Amino acid sequence: MAESESPEGSYDNRGNKVENFKTDMEELTEKMEKLTVCAAQMAYDCVAIRTNPDLHNAMQHLKDACVMCQEQMETKWQEVLME
Repeated sequence: MAESESPEGSYDNRGNKVENFKTDMEELTEKMEKLTVCAAQMAYDCVAIRTNPDLHNAMQHLKDACVMCQEQMETKWQEVLME
């Protein structure tokens, strides 16, 4: 005859499942919050760019300047490592 699980073991297992479920739900909720914020920022950027085309040019200039700065920092960092 097959042995059935003890009530205590079954209760512990359910408790773990509930905790895992809570943790999973918290993680999913946090991811959804982050995605919602990203979507809101994208929508804001689209509206801002459509209402002010110069803003797109300014943002592109800042992006290019940031990329150049990162490249220079990487070059300087490598030079420091070589010394």
